[in-house]
Amino acid sequence: MASISDPYVIRYPQIVAVADETGDRVELVEFFDCVGGAMWTQHHYAKSPLVESVRCVGSTSRYLLRPGAVDLALEGSRFPAGISGVSVAQEEIAVTYIGMGGGGVGATSCRAAAKGVLRERCDPAGGGKIAGATLWLPRRQRVLIGVDDTDTCETGATWTLVHNIARAVEGEQSAYLSHTIVQLFPVAYRTKNCVSLVVEFATTEPERLAGRFRELLERYTLSERTGMAVYTGFTPSAALLEYGRSVKRGEVSPDRVRNLDDPCLRVVMDGRGITGAVAALPFYTQYEEALELCNGET
Repeated sequence: MASISDPYVIRYPQIVAVADETGDRVELVEFFDCVGGAMWTQHHYAKSPLVESVRCVGSTSRYLLRPGAVDLALEGSRFPAGISGVSVAQEEIAVTYIGMGGGGVGATSCRAAAKGVLRERCDPAGGGKIAGATLWLPRRQRVLIGVDDTDTCETGATWTLVHNIARAVEGEQSAYLSHTIVQLFPVAYRTKNCVSLVVEFATTEPERLAGRFRELLERYTLSERTGMAVYTGFTPSAALLEYGRSVKRGEVSPDRVRNLDDPCLRVVMDGRGITGAVAALPFYTQYEEALELCNGET
């Protein structure tokens, strides 16, 4: 008969936190192993005053948080667990969880050993007790990398290459968070499907990450027209979103990219694919809109 080393703990594989430049907004990204526990947590944690929104992206729970500290009036079944504290320092982000019963186990033991946690302070948990924990995480930046035009009519696939490069460059300092295929308007010179890619990272070293990604992209691309763009910012700008929607609606002039005035945007590889590479950026994790095929009129 198989034995279970710790039958009352399900460890989160990884937890990372991204802050904006001012430290006024934090996105907490929790990779989960147990979908039932994650859905329960999302349902209840959303009631915490410090949680502005919560969504599920693949095997991650994403909490948009504002800094502060609150007392939570926990109540069994109705509000058994939540986030009671968020603080942002120059290099660290601290998040305080509290819960009762099984919610207390989730708040403490299940999260304390996750990859990405610098240190923790936990109460004893289990049974009917109320227990809390504070986790300290590296303060990371969001980096979006857009890519287009890496294949030929004979071989290759951009979506697979971009995913494999993202896996190759991820590590302790750079967590690979998401991969989004973006359907563009099917222009005449497309390879076949006319899609571009955006991958998302949470990192403490954005320049090194972008440099390593470029090196591998240049090494493995099959096209001389590859485009690569990097966006380092908490939320893509309204101008970038409008540009992306324009590229989904119809063919645009290459000058549109050059005229974008966004200090967070950097063109890294300026082949013809840069039009789609930049257009993909604002659609990261917005899968429904990203995959929509526009007819050029809507």
